[in-house]
Amino acid sequence: MSDPCAPAPSVLRYEQALSRLLQDAGPLPARTCTREEAFGRILAEDVLAPIALPGFDNAAMDGFALHTDQHVLSAGSEFSISGTIVAGDAPPATRGVAWEIMTGAPLPPGTDAVVPIEHTERLSAGRMRLTQDIARGRHLRRMGSDVAAGTCVAAAGTQVDATLDMLLAALGITQLSVRPAPRVALLCTGKELVTDPTQALRPGQIRASNGAYLARAVQDAGGHLVAWHTVDDDPATLARHLDAVAAQSDLVLTTGAVSAGVHDFIPEALAAAGARTVFRKAAIRPGKPLLASQLAGGPLVLSLPGNPVASVVGMRFFAVPWLRARQGQAVERPLRARLSAAAQSRTGLRQFLKARVTSEPSGQLQVELLHGQESYRIGALLDANAWAVIDEDATSLPAGTLLAVYPRDAGGRWTLA
Repeated sequence: MSDPCAPAPSVLRYEQALSRLLQDAGPLPARTCTREEAFGRILAEDVLAPIALPGFDNAAMDGFALHTDQHVLSAGSEFSISGTIVAGDAPPATRGVAWEIMTGAPLPPGTDAVVPIEHTERLSAGRMRLTQDIARGRHLRRMGSDVAAGTCVAAAGTQVDATLDMLLAALGITQLSVRPAPRVALLCTGKELVTDPTQALRPGQIRASNGAYLARAVQDAGGHLVAWHTVDDDPATLARHLDAVAAQSDLVLTTGAVSAGVHDFIPEALAAAGARTVFRKAAIRPGKPLLASQLAGGPLVLSLPGNPVASVVGMRFFAVPWLRARQGQAVERPLRARLSAAAQSRTGLRQFLKARVTSEPSGQLQVELLHGQESYRIGALLDANAWAVIDEDATSLPAGTLLAVYPRDAGGRWTLA
C-alpha cells in the first residue's frame, strides 16, 4: 500500500530544492567598517596579523630575571639585585645580575629565565637567594610565541565574536572588510492571527507566534529585519505590502496560505506579481508546501507553511543556509549521534525531528527522538536542543543508527546536555 504522505514524482528532494535556492545566493558585496561596527558580522577577507604577539620578550610571572648562561642555576645561589622593572616600563639599557620583574614587563638585556618570587628568599634590599633550581627559558613569553607577524588569524567567512574581537584589539586592527547583514522582511498572513497580546481572543482566533520566532531567528542567523507585518488573507493587501518591502529587502519571508487549500492564495499572488518560481514543494516533513520565488529585479521570497513547526523547519533548513551563503559562510555541517531507541522512517521524505542530543561518559553523542513531533506542537521544541535528520531513503532505524543532528536554533550554537 502506498504512503499517502509520500511526495509526488515532481516534488524535489531536499538537497535538490536547497541547491536551487542557493544557486544565485552569492555573498553580498563587502564593505569596510570599524572593528566595533564589525562585531557579529562575517569577515569578507582573511585578517593577517600586522604585528607579533607578544610584541617583545617578557616575564610570565612575578619574580627575578636572571642570566643562566645556558646552565641550571642551583638552589642556594645568591645574586645582587640590579633594579626593578614593571609592566609598561622600557627594558633597561644596561645589563645587570638579577632584576626584580613583574608579569608582562620586558626582559632586561642578557636575561634568559625568570624565577618565580615564591622560589626565592630576599636576603636584603639588594640581594636574593634561589630556593629552587632554575633553567634557561623558564617562565618567559617569547616575542611572537602567541601570534607571528603576517599570520592569518581569521579566515574569510569567520564571524567576529568576542574572542576574535579581543585578538583584533590586541593586534591594533581598526578596520575590517565584512559582509553586510542580509535585509529580511517578514509578512505573516492569516485573519485568525492576533498580534496584540492584550486583546481578548474571539472564537477561532489565535495569538500570532510564527512572526515572533522568525524575527528573532533572522537576527540569530545574522540577518537584519527591516519590516514585519501581519496581514489578512487578502491578495491585494499582500501585494501592497510586498511592493512596499521589495526595494529594501534581500529576502522576504511569508507564512501561511501556501498549501493547496481554497484560501491558500500566496502562490497565485506571487505569480500575479511576476515572481519566478524557484521551486514549489519539497519532499520534507514537516513543511512540504514550501514555496521559493524570485521577484524580477527584487528579493527572493520564501513562503513558509503556517503550522508553527513547519515554519521553524523552513527557516532553519532553507532560510538559514541562504543567509549563510549571502554572508559568505561555509555550509553548516552536522554532528553525528547514535539513535537511543529504534524509530520508524517515512520513505520518500526527509524528516526533521525534534530531538535531544546528550554526551555519554565515553564521549559518544546520543540522540533521542522526542514525543510531540506534530507540526502544531510548539511546547515540544523547548525540550529539544537539536534536529535529527532522517534521509529520504532510510528504511530501517534500529537503536544505534548514526543520524545527522543540527543545533535547534538558527544561530547554529550547540547546547549539549
